Amino acid sequence: MKILIVLTSHDQLGNTGKKTGLWLEEFAAPYYLLKDAGASLKLASPKGGQPPLDPKSELPENQTHATKRFRTDGAAQAELANTEELVHLLASDFDAVFYPGGHGPMWDMPDNAASIALIEGFVNAGKPVAAVCHAPVALVNVRGKDGEYLVKGKRVTGFSNAEEEAVGLITVVPFLLEDRLRELGGNYSKTDNWMPYVQVDGNLITGQNPASSGPAAEVLLQLLRSTGISTFMGKTSR
Repeated sequence: MKILIVLTSHDQLGNTGKKTGLWLEEFAAPYYLLKDAGASLKLASPKGGQPPLDPKSELPENQTHATKRFRTDGAAQAELANTEELVHLLASDFDAVFYPGGHGPMWDMPDNAASIALIEGFVNAGKPVAAVCHAPVALVNVRGKDGEYLVKGKRVTGFSNAEEEAVGLITVVPFLLEDRLRELGGNYSKTDNWMPYVQVDGNLITGQNPASSGPAAEVLLQLLRSTGISTFMGKTSR
């Protein structure tokens, strides 16, 4: 299995003067789950190099087994520090793509031409596309084979309005992801704040929040192995 992981390059939290970027758990959990399953991983971002990490994702209260493992894994840290520029990659070279979140993608993914073309390449080839938390924002301008918005009529999820309100960023983000997915015709659903929740519609996999990143990667593996898939709801181990 050859899986591409696409990360944000954006580090500014709107006009607040604060930093944002990738939420570490949303990279580390899928990274190790997929790698431990034998997948060959390639990391990419719009600008290449080191993706910015959201400082809050590195606070003690936000650490998980996967993030702690990452912090003692020099090889993984070097890999993350040297992501390839997104524009140089083709869907034909991979079996699936996974987009971790964090608030960064809200700014640099919706209109990113390379990202849109890449996802449409996976979709047209019938390959799985997975995105968690804020990363489903990368789907909002993607078109399906029928020319309609990819999410139209699809079961999807992503960072909820209630979760955005809970972190105090309702008026900071460019738009609310839940609202945009609904506006585009997506059949959006969610569960309680911070609980794992994954929706699957054909080859499209979306997760609601950081706790959904590992479960979404598990579903992606199931899909690649053709062992059957279903909506995941439940607790996550830490």
